[in-house]
Order: sequence, then structure tokens, then C-alpha cells
Amino acid sequence: MNERITRSDSELCFLPVSILSEKLSNREISSRDLVEAFLTRIAKYNRVLHSYVEVYSEEALLTAEAADKALLAGSRLGPFHGIPIALKDLIELKGRVTTAGSVHFQERCSTVTASLAQRLVGNGLVVLGKVHTVEFAYSGWGTNSTLGTPWNPWDCSVARIPGGSSSGSAVAVAAGLAPWAIGTDTGGSVRLPASYCGLTGLKTTAGRIPTDGIVPLSQTLDTPGPLARSVADVELLYELMRGCGTFGSDPESGQATAERSKAGIRGLRLGRIPLAERNGVHKAVLAAYDESLEVLARLGAEIVEVELPFVLEDCRSPHMTIVNAEAYKNFRDVVDDESTVLDEAIRRGIRTGREISAFDYLSALGKRLELRQGMYRALSDLDALLTPTTETAAIPLDAVDKQSVPSRFTRFANTLGMCALAVPNGFTSAGLPTSLQIVCRGDEEAAALRIGRAFQEVTDWHLRRPDLAALGLS
Repeated sequence: MNERITRSDSELCFLPVSILSEKLSNREISSRDLVEAFLTRIAKYNRVLHSYVEVYSEEALLTAEAADKALLAGSRLGPFHGIPIALKDLIELKGRVTTAGSVHFQERCSTVTASLAQRLVGNGLVVLGKVHTVEFAYSGWGTNSTLGTPWNPWDCSVARIPGGSSSGSAVAVAAGLAPWAIGTDTGGSVRLPASYCGLTGLKTTAGRIPTDGIVPLSQTLDTPGPLARSVADVELLYELMRGCGTFGSDPESGQATAERSKAGIRGLRLGRIPLAERNGVHKAVLAAYDESLEVLARLGAEIVEVELPFVLEDCRSPHMTIVNAEAYKNFRDVVDDESTVLDEAIRRGIRTGREISAFDYLSALGKRLELRQGMYRALSDLDALLTPTTETAAIPLDAVDKQSVPSRFTRFANTLGMCALAVPNGFTSAGLPTSLQIVCRGDEEAAALRIGRAFQEVTDWHLRRPDLAALGLS
């Protein structure tokens, strides 16, 4: 490693991406320095944390060296040229294996590269490797009984859920094994792991980011999204994902985006969940939620009691009908083959799709539109709806009920075509992170990011990081 890097790899690997970009630009570090630092941490911790399916060590170092040569020659592809990233193992890279979290696909070599991955590589980002996902992205707990479950780094003594389905993405970023990562979200699969692992995660509006070349669960509801340690980094990655990150590529990117996101929230009207939606939520999560609302109120936002036209769980039935029908269409041959090694709970869940009639499926799509219209009317004079992201902090793996999913507060945003941002907002007495969700109408990511950034400017929950010393690794 470059002799200029004398601080610990931990310090370098937890710096904001914007700072890493500046250091690369000023030649304080090289891309190879940075990639080596992350590869060192991966080699040390991944054998326990199990966040990566495959690490592209040799290719990443060669790509970093090429980036360094380009930077020295003044051929910078963009502000994040030479920055590493991790990709969820649903995202196709030509010539690489994409397992979609399944043993069945362990030798499935991709023949295409996803448009999203092309955008990132085209901006000079260095892919460190693929990170774990729940099998076929079909669960919110983050467990994977066949390929292994990533270890939530906030508890080194008890194996707890990392959240799913983007489990490896969240664990890698939370533990400093990647500066940021890509996940996907069909019912909460970016926000749930963000909540349980103390990260910031953005559920994007369907259609904002291309999904071709990403193994589908539900073509109607799947949305790629960024996971990082701060709103600032999430916003930068979101712009890259949209194709707006290159120099001069979009008049609304770059400085204009930065100025928008720095705007305060004075005068914004933010909705508080009704009392009925507080039932069943752990007291520590509610305490953090209430304190978050007070923080936003002190920043000048008006916190409004909102009367919702339905309970959020009413979105479950149409959502699952759509997901199961489309998932069965996508994985029918696999789940119907009894010789295939699968998580049996996932097999059973996806198989329910073969009993869904065309009438049921079309009715669910219609119900989805009806619910969306009702929600939009209820929020017509609000800038966002604020909820806890999850009902509890991360529970032990042995407490997971695979017949349920922890998507009470996340699923409705997918069902209704909304966008949502999860941000850390506290810790339980056991030292486990809690999370605030900022939900906005579709295509209003800028508003969610604005609120989240204002929150993080006056709080430091997102700056905390897990202490991995208790893992006992030398």
C-alpha cells in the first residue's frame, strides 16, 4: 500500500464518499490505495460477516490502477472515478456468476451487463464484488438457508437479522467493507437492511432506474436503490444510478442537486402516523420516532396529524398477489422442480403464485390504483409521511418466523408507487440501530433527500459505526 497511507484502514474505509473523491482528485490517495484498504478489511472480516458472495480482488486492483493512470493523465470519467462499490447479487455483469441468492444458480454465468452496472462502470467506479441476497430476493429478514446469512455487525455475540433482501449490501457498508452499495427494493429490501444495520437507504420510484439486466422478482414493483452511511452519499449514488453523475451530463445534476439538497425544511408539512399505526411497535423504536419528529419540528417543519384512508397493512394483499404471480412466472421451473435445493419457505411462498388467476392478478392491480389514489388524497397538503422504518430493531436469527415479513411500514410505498428514505435515528439499550422512514409521492426523491439531509445535519446517528473488535479477529 502507498506509504502516504499511514492511518488505519478503518479510518479510510469509513470516510464519506465525497471526501474520498476529493482525496483522489488532490492525489492524497490513489484508487489502488483505496481498493487495497477495502480488500484488506474484506479479507479480515468477510469470513465471519459473510457479506460477499464473490470478491473480484484481482480485477478490482487492475481497474484501480487503470483509474489512477487516467486520473494522472487528466482523463477523469467523473467525480467518483476510482471509487469502489459493491453490487447485490441480482445485478448481471457479463462473464460473472449471478446467483440471485440461490445454490441452483451457483454456476449461472451472466451473458449481459445490467444497464445500471454499465452506468456505474462508465463513471469509473470499481466493482469490489457481488454481495449476498435473500434467495430470489423473496424475504425481508435477510436470511439465506442455502448460501448463508450475513452477520449483522451491530452485535458480535448474537447472530441477528441483517434485513433483506439486500442483506449483503447493508452488512458490507455498515462494516466498512464497501463505501456504498446497490440493493433492490420490492417491499422494503433496501430500507429494511438499512434500518437493521444503521444505514441510509433510498427506495426509488419504479421506472426511475433501469432494471434490465437485474434478475427480477416482480417486474411491476422492483426498484434498484442505493445504500450508504449518509444521505449525502446516497444522493450522490442515486444521481449516478439515474445517469446524471458524469460531468456536464445533466443540467439538474452536480451543483444544482447539491444546492437543492442543502435547502432547509422550514415550512414543510410532515405527517405523523395515526395512533393505530403505533400498535405493536417496540417502545425504543417509538421513542426514537417521536424524538425524530421533535428534531424536525425544531428545524421549522410543521408536524401534522394525518388521517389515513386505510391501515397500512391493507396494502399487503394486493402487494403479495402481484409479487407472487410475477415471481412464479419468473421462477416457475425452479420452484416446481422438487429436486432443486431451495429454502422451502421461499419455495412455498413463490408457489402460491400458480394459484393466482388472471382475475385475481388484475383485481390486485386495480386495488393498488384505488389505494394509491386514496393515499395521495390524504397526503395532498403534506410534503412527506413519516413512519418508523421497522417495528423493532434487529431480532436474533433464531426468533425469525419465516411465515411473516417485517414489511409493515415499508411495503405500502412499493404498492402505491411512492419513494422512501430510511435514515438512522437512534439506538436501543442493547446498542442496536433504529430508523426513521420519510415517504414521499412518486418521483419526489428530492423532497425525501432534502428532509433526510436536514435531519442528519443536526444528528449524528449516521456517524456511528459498529465495533467489530468483539469478533476476535486478528
